[in-house]
Parts: sequence; C-alpha cells; structure tokens
Amino acid sequence: MNSISSGQGSAVVLLHGLFGNLDNLKNLAQSLEDEYQVIRVDLPNHGNSAHWPQMDYQALSQAIVDLLDEYQIDKAHLVGHSMGGKVAMAAAQNFPARVLSLVAADIAPVAYEVRHQKVFDALEAVPLSQLTSRQQAMTSLSESGIDAATAMFLLKNLQKEEQGFSWKMNLAGLKACYPKLIGWPNSHKVYNGPTLMLRGGGSDYVTFDHADTIMKQFPNVEAKTINGTGHWLHAQKPAVFNRIIGDFLHKHQG
Repeated sequence: MNSISSGQGSAVVLLHGLFGNLDNLKNLAQSLEDEYQVIRVDLPNHGNSAHWPQMDYQALSQAIVDLLDEYQIDKAHLVGHSMGGKVAMAAAQNFPARVLSLVAADIAPVAYEVRHQKVFDALEAVPLSQLTSRQQAMTSLSESGIDAATAMFLLKNLQKEEQGFSWKMNLAGLKACYPKLIGWPNSHKVYNGPTLMLRGGGSDYVTFDHADTIMKQFPNVEAKTINGTGHWLHAQKPAVFNRIIGDFLHKHQG
C-alpha cells in the first residue's frame, strides 16, 4: 500500500473511507506528528495503491499488519473513518497484539444497506475520454444528482491522461467488492483493547441501536458525539475531531 510517514514516537496509522485517499486525514496527521509517527495510507484500490480485483476485511487487515512490518513497527494505534474504520476494527480484532488502541470515526461493526449506488452510477456516467477539463467532470456529476461537496471530494480521484482523464481509484474493483465492504464478517470476534467510537451528531451511520453490538465486540469502548456534524465530521469540525482523538491517544500511549 502507498503510504506517507511523518513525525516520531508511537505509531498512528490513519485510514480513509470509500472513494478517499491518504490526504483525507492529513489535517489530523499534522495535529499529531509532533508527538507520534503518523502513517497515512492509500488503501488498496484507492490513491496510488495497488488495484485489487477482490478486497475484503480479512485481506485488508492483513495488509495493515504487512504495512507495520514494512515500517518495522511492533504495535500501532489505528484510526479510521467510515470504511477505514471498518478496516481498523477488523485489524484490531484479527491481530490484537499489533494494536495499541483503536479509533473508529462514524462507522459501526455492522453490515449496512446499499447506499452508494447513486455515486457509482454518477462516476460511471462521467465521459472520461471526452473530458477536456475538471469542470466538465463536475458538471457531469452534478447532472447525476451529486451535491457539490461530494463531487469535489470524488474529483480528487480524477487524473489527467494524454487524452481525457481517468479515475485514480479502481472503480470497477470497488464496485465488485462493494457487497463485502458494506458487510461485516467479524461480528463474532472481540477486541478488548481501548477503543473510541466517534460519531457525527447528524449522521445515521452509528445509532443507539448499534450500542449493544459495539459493546459486545469492543467491550473497552468509549463513545463520543460531535454535534453539528454529519458523516464528514473530520472535515466539518476538524479542531474538535483532532482534539478528541489526540486526547484519547495520549491516554493510551504504548
């Protein structure tokens, strides 16, 4: 996996969500790197990482351990947003000896209903080979009903080619793997280490109905809500998001 390391100290691995890349949590990285070695990762099929025809949480959690081995890191804190939070949770459950603590931002250890079909359809509808500007791609996404903020996020994946543009992410691979990514195979597993579940107050990704499931799998959990935010809590209130995570990591340094 493509990654960038900065800072020194106990290791913190930052994992982005679906359609994202290692820049998504850059603001958090900058707030932590005075005290920690912060590793930002492009997950497979995203950014500059390898394209996988199949990806699931067992393989992704193994990829996190392989990354730690590459950096010669014995244990690390794992922080993930959305799908990245699921990767972090799976790695903690599958390889608890390698994890100092866990932060999952606005995601629960459950299977979700399909909620990204509109985005996949919009991305596939962009006439990549015919584009002459990024604005044309923005217009195409808008015409498919994608709001401006989401479109700007998605367009971070657009890269110029000799003729037209292409997606840096493996769109076909993500679509093929999507049922596994919204699923959750680890409901029978437990991670007993320190865990923070951080949710957006206006988001429906983590609800009260998830509480028992979360506590069963992560018994040493604390939960916090950032009011006035939705699923993109790290972008909507970055100072609060960074402070809460920084305080949690400080309590659980290895």
